[in-house]
Amino acid sequence: MSTAILTGQPVPGSSIEADLRSLGFDLRTAADAAEAETVLAEVPGDERVALVDARFVGHVHALRLGLTDPRFPLAGIPGAVTAQPAGRQALTRAMARENSAGGGTTLVDSLADRILTALDADGTGVHRPELGSLVAAVPADPQARNEARQAVADVDDEAVRLKSAVKARDGFFTTYCISPYSRYIARWCARRGLTPNQVTTASLITALIAAACAATGTRGGFVAAGVLLIASFVLDCTDGQLARYSLQYSTLGAWLDATFDRAKEYAYYAGLALGAARGGDDVWALALGAMVLQTCRHVVDFSFNEANHDATANTSPTAALSDKLDSVGWTVWVRRMIVLPIGERWAMIAVLTAVTTPRITFYALLIGCAFAATYTTAGRVLRSLTRKARRTDRAAGALADLADSGPLAQGFAVALKKPARGLPGFTAPVIALLGGLAVVLTAALTDFGGPWPVVAALGYALTSGLAVARPLKGALDWLVPPFLRAAEYGTVLVLAAKADVNGALPAAFGLVAAVAYHHYDTVYRIRGDAGAPPAWLVRSIGGHEGRTLLVTVLAALLTASQFKVALTALAVAVALVVLVESIRFWVAAHQGGAPAVHDEGEPA
Repeated sequence: MSTAILTGQPVPGSSIEADLRSLGFDLRTAADAAEAETVLAEVPGDERVALVDARFVGHVHALRLGLTDPRFPLAGIPGAVTAQPAGRQALTRAMARENSAGGGTTLVDSLADRILTALDADGTGVHRPELGSLVAAVPADPQARNEARQAVADVDDEAVRLKSAVKARDGFFTTYCISPYSRYIARWCARRGLTPNQVTTASLITALIAAACAATGTRGGFVAAGVLLIASFVLDCTDGQLARYSLQYSTLGAWLDATFDRAKEYAYYAGLALGAARGGDDVWALALGAMVLQTCRHVVDFSFNEANHDATANTSPTAALSDKLDSVGWTVWVRRMIVLPIGERWAMIAVLTAVTTPRITFYALLIGCAFAATYTTAGRVLRSLTRKARRTDRAAGALADLADSGPLAQGFAVALKKPARGLPGFTAPVIALLGGLAVVLTAALTDFGGPWPVVAALGYALTSGLAVARPLKGALDWLVPPFLRAAEYGTVLVLAAKADVNGALPAAFGLVAAVAYHHYDTVYRIRGDAGAPPAWLVRSIGGHEGRTLLVTVLAALLTASQFKVALTALAVAVALVVLVESIRFWVAAHQGGAPAVHDEGEPA
């Protein structure tokens, strides 16, 4: 339940009461500041409350943006201010101070605006949505009221609302081939009471059906899979547009949207591999390679962003050149397309699935993603080397959490803390890279079942500990987590391929998918300011170095067939542990009233 307190004298012919009721507010009235304070105290503390000037003139969507967005404890627009339970105390204090001052100490006549001024004076963060062409005003006289009403009539509220439902920054394919009509699907869903989470789930189900069609291995199945994959992406765009259209943001929804995207894409890879196998072509190594490459790309994105999230003096000539290119229209779209974001990537996969073979589809995907990864990583390395940013303890902590170090690496980190202090600042990523390369190349260049990969994995645990032995504040230290991800995933891929037994690569695919889910979950917790997963979870699944060592030991001690079974069992065990804990955490966060979030970015 939400309550709106209308202050001041009502204006004949005003629609403000009907507008607020349409937004779900229960109305109370107050003639002055003293009465408003009394009414405010009567509203239960666990409800949203809004203070609105009775003379308000504006669009309904302006009120919706200012008073119903669940992401912000305090928000306001001219003539209206609102507080969720988390911001209630600050609003109550500001109201009491304004009432005790008599309300006549400023030139601002609206009580709501005076409260906003008081909140600003307190240094309290108040969200003020960007209204653009929308009108929100408290006219001082009849002439100003007539002018405001005319301004409201001149702007189509619904057209603005539909336009704002689409992300300001999106890929070329999404912007020109999906959003022009998916926004109307979002409105259709909103008018029928559907939620973004329901649309997200529908998108997942559609993608899983697409994967099942691809798994048939028939041309008809491949064509249906391509069509359904595009349909799934349309729904994927629709859920976010529905959230923006109706302001239905939630912690659980943001997590579902992010994790389901990865689940859909990787399930589709598995479907393609199964379909190819039905036709006599084994492309499981390509499917796993595509998943490894795509996941590592995302880790690069996440690590770089976290490293520079709150860095100071965060400028560079490379960044200036990028901003300059963004001022030239055609370069913006070219640069967005060549990084192969989700829209372009899924469109390419869908078309190639329908008209070619799974092998060709994976070849194109690997080449495209490799080029995009090279382009984006090179640009970020140049930015990091040419900027003089000072990274914070928070950034270093986030990178350490993304590293996913287990007991072995943490033990080595403690033991090597003093020696690590004397190393140059750029050594952490170099050490992580060399240690990772050593274990992957050793597994690739020696016979399956030999002891040398185990030795290399022990060395990898040592180098991983050394890489994180001191705070990751160096210019290129954001490369440490992606190097560690590539080493772990690459080792599993190589050993499964070297086993050369039917079923080993699908088992490895399942294991990497389970571990990748854990790593994505870590990212989304950090993004939501919820911290990293609990230490017991990281310890129970061994950390990246523990899993890498375990896989090499299993390969050394077991036959190829037994190794396949062991990989399968390990994949199931890791998946169960991380899924149960992840679902428990996000559901609890949602039920506990965690701040609603929404990811406006489009991950590569």
